[in-house]
Formats: sequence, C-alpha cells, structure tokens
Amino acid sequence: MKNNDFIELQIAPCGANCVICMAYLRTKNSCPGCRLGDNNKAKSCIRCRIKNCLEYSNKNMKYCFECSNFPCEKINHLDKRYRKNYSYSMIDSLNYLKENGIMSFLERERDIWKCKKCGGIICVHRGFCINCGEIRYANIG
Repeated sequence: MKNNDFIELQIAPCGANCVICMAYLRTKNSCPGCRLGDNNKAKSCIRCRIKNCLEYSNKNMKYCFECSNFPCEKINHLDKRYRKNYSYSMIDSLNYLKENGIMSFLERERDIWKCKKCGGIICVHRGFCINCGEIRYANIG
C-alpha cells in the first residue's frame, strides 16, 4: 500500500488533494499525483488545462489563487463539475488555502478525508473509505 500522507506535494495547483483521488488510490498503476511525474497518469491528466496553463507556468506560481485571473474559466468549470458530482469545491479549497496556509489546509483535509473507522482514506470520487468501505458523512464544500 502506498503512503497516503497529506503533504503539500500532493495538493494540485487547482486545489485538489491528490491523496483522495481515485487514480492515486488505486492499487494497480496508481497515479503519483499532479505535481509528480506522468507515469501511470491518464492522458486527460497529462493534458490538464490547469496544470499546463501558460499563466500558471509562466509566472512560476504554486497555486491558481496566486493568479490575477483567479477564478478563471478553467477553474470555474472544474469546480462546477466537482461540486455537482462529488460535493467538493476547488475554489473553496484554494480560498481556504490562501486564507489559512498550507499547514492548516492539510490538517483540515486530514480531518475530512481520513476514515474515522480504520484510518484509511475516503475517496472523493467514490465517497467511501478504500480500506473498509465506511461511507463519508462529513459535509464539505
């Protein structure tokens, strides 16, 4: 089993927490996360319009909230899809990160996504713990 630590390196530029992603959590050909190499990543992730955004890469930013265009059309589109399908908001995550810093953000993520029953990780895409199947009850936004 891979190390599912909530660390800064696993927070994507868009504010997504890679540790809770289905592609990261799968046991076979798991994705290393947005900020790491492209091995085992889906083509859609490699071609991610946010990660490959010229505004983002040209200004050497860590997170999208640092951009003068935040929230841009790309983030708004992703946020709308994740709010609807997974009750997760990249914009809320980025705003929290901006206002409270990375350490507070990581602690909040741990509180939300670590399974209370077994300590495993709740998958944002499935809504339950990948280890024990416990359903997530926390309301996030």
